[in-house]
This record gives sequence, structure tokens and C-alpha cells, in this order.
Amino acid sequence: MAIEITPLQNPTEWNDLVDQSPQATPFHRAECLDVLATHANATLHPYAGFKGHEPVGIFPLFEISKGPVSAVFSPPPDLKISYLGPALVNHSKQKQRRREKTNSRFITGCLETLEERVDPKYITLRTGFEYTDSRPLIWAGFEPTTRYTYVVDLDRPEDELLAAFSSDARSNITNAEAGDFEIGQGGEAEIRRTIEELQAYHADQDVGFHITPEFVVDLWRDLPDDCVRIYTCRVDGDLVGGHITLEEGETIYGWQSWGSRETDVPVNDLLDWEIITTARDRGRSQYDLVGANNERISKYKAKFGPQLRTYQTLERGTPAMTLAADVYKRIRS
Repeated sequence: MAIEITPLQNPTEWNDLVDQSPQATPFHRAECLDVLATHANATLHPYAGFKGHEPVGIFPLFEISKGPVSAVFSPPPDLKISYLGPALVNHSKQKQRRREKTNSRFITGCLETLEERVDPKYITLRTGFEYTDSRPLIWAGFEPTTRYTYVVDLDRPEDELLAAFSSDARSNITNAEAGDFEIGQGGEAEIRRTIEELQAYHADQDVGFHITPEFVVDLWRDLPDDCVRIYTCRVDGDLVGGHITLEEGETIYGWQSWGSRETDVPVNDLLDWEIITTARDRGRSQYDLVGANNERISKYKAKFGPQLRTYQTLERGTPAMTLAADVYKRIRS
């Protein structure tokens, strides 16, 4: 039976598929896709695949047009969204051959539908680390680039989690004096402060950082309760650090964070430990530290005893558009 590809506009039906897919992320949720489309000034194409009445996958794509030329992204550019791309449904119990055939037919169907309706000159995708077979996209002409992230296994006792940390991380956590700081959670004001601090830091480093407090607040407001959290650290009542996380399924994602360098409190270590322990208590089984591609940042993240996981960035386009995209990325980076 053929796989039918259809734009699934009903947010409840879409989120039902997100909930069924172990490969889906919080960025796949309908509420998040709507916020992304608004802030990227893009047209959302929420493709879903069905084999009869049985769903096989979701693939959200964003069309951005400049004059007569259209480009397609998943996720859209400049919003610091870690992953998107395709996510399969009802595939985990299939035998390998059936799983590969379903994946290939689903991807092929989505790309054919996209070409019929949009005919983009350039496409770029970034998969989640749970989507482990990108070969149908490579066979369809996409150029892959392997990317990396760290994932901490939370499905173990707290003392084992801490024992896996580096000695300096353990010391920072166990020797911190409780009266010197307060770890908690915040709301809109703390989210805005965190993004403003990140904007200022990146500006000082002359590095592009294009998300706004309004964008992140919209995610916090529109996504389900407790999907987006802002963990906070205060010293003498003053906010000295914030870490924004998102959750979906078994995974909590550490997304955007800052910690003041003008305090002796190990802000970032304490925030990460709070995220790890509270997410574990809520039944999450893994903590994605979101990104292990930068050497300096990777050295910090590696001290939490994570596993290295891979995901893919994939590009396809005409030579002229691919060159233009490369120039654009260099200018905005």
C-alpha cells in the first residue's frame, strides 16, 4: 500500500503524532511550529504520511520566498532551533527491512509533494539525534554534514549520576554552600533577562545571535505547561544565571543559558545539576546538552559524563543557490 502525504493542519491531530513518535522533539509540536513560522516570516508545510489509516511520519517544512525564488528549511534559519526534520511514527517494532522501506517511501513522498507545490531551489534540514537513518535524503541528492551533541543518561541513581561527573563538577556541586545561592524556576521576566544577557555576550564577541526575548516568550506561552522552563540562580536576591529548557517524551533539552562571571558561585554547574535531578524525578530518561560542535563549549559539557550522539545537517540546491546559502551563513555567523 502506498504512503499518502498530506498537509496536516489540525494541531490536535498533529500533536497526537508527535506524542506517538520517539523521534519527535518539542520543536515538532504544532504550537512551536506556528511560533517559528511567525518569527521566521515563513509558510509552514506540515507534512504527515499515512499508510491507509496508519500514520508513518511527520515532516514539518518552512518555505521562505524572495521574489520568484523559494527556499525550504527545517528548522527555519536564525532561530537557534536545535533539531527538526522528519520523525517516524509506528516504526520501532518493524523489522529492519520494513523500517527502511517505510522511511524511504515516506521521505520520497514528502519531497515529491514539496516539489509539486513549492519547487524550491534550495533545501536545508537538520535532523534530531533520534532520527538515525538519513540515507533516503542522501540518496535524494542531499549533501550531509555530521554534527554532534552530548546526552546524559538520567535513568540511574543520583549518586551514580554525580559519580560520572568530572572531579571539578562534583566539587562545585557538593561543596557549594546552600546559603550562598538560591536555585529555582522563573517566568517571563527571567526568560527575557536570559536572552538579553546572551544578546549582549554575543555582541561583545562579534558573533551573530538573532533570536529575541519576544520569540522565546512566545514559545513559553504557547507550548503546553512545563514544556518550556527557565531554571534560575540567584545570589543575595539578584539573578546571576538562567537556563531555558524544553521537554518532550523521554528527553529534556538544555537550550539557552547564561551565568554571570562576576560571582564566585559555580552558576552553570549548579543549574545543570538542578536540571538533571529534577528532570530525573519527573521521569525523564535523558538530558540533551544540545550541541557538542564547539571545542571550548564541548569541554565544559563533557564533564557531566554524557554520551556522544550524532545528527545530520543536509543541504540540496542548485549550484548558485548553494553558493548563495554558504555566503549567507558566513555573513550571519
